[in-house]
Amino acid sequence: MNPRISKGKYYALSFTWGLLTTTAGLLVALIMLITGHKPHRWGYAWYFEAGRRWGGASLGPVFIKDRTDSEHIKNHEFGHSIQNCYFGLLMPFLVSIPSSVRFHARNVMRLFGKRPKTPYDSVWFERQATELGTEFITWQRGQKDGK
Repeated sequence: MNPRISKGKYYALSFTWGLLTTTAGLLVALIMLITGHKPHRWGYAWYFEAGRRWGGASLGPVFIKDRTDSEHIKNHEFGHSIQNCYFGLLMPFLVSIPSSVRFHARNVMRLFGKRPKTPYDSVWFERQATELGTEFITWQRGQKDGK
């Protein structure tokens, strides 16, 4: 997968092939705006911050993250938004639901004093999200610097 997607293609795919996840993201964005949360940009996505130390969640071109200043989380969640462009209608079943279940299962393990045996990015869809988001942001910064 090429993360160097153009802005036009990103939004065209988000609002057609990826519309299922994008619609959920737009509803969440509306709720966040109504409750007074300020939107921010990362890559081509819009994101909101809420809470502390929980990570993030991506819904198409919208994501929510905790208030920690983590470029890694922003890159990772933006990477999921790129996945939405590629996986489209399959995104909830291939990535979103498995990612959410995995995240919560790991938290339950910690609650019972057990440490997850593998790193968070050890499963393909999490590793791919981190790689896509990080590579895109690096490429975008290079574009702005004239490289």
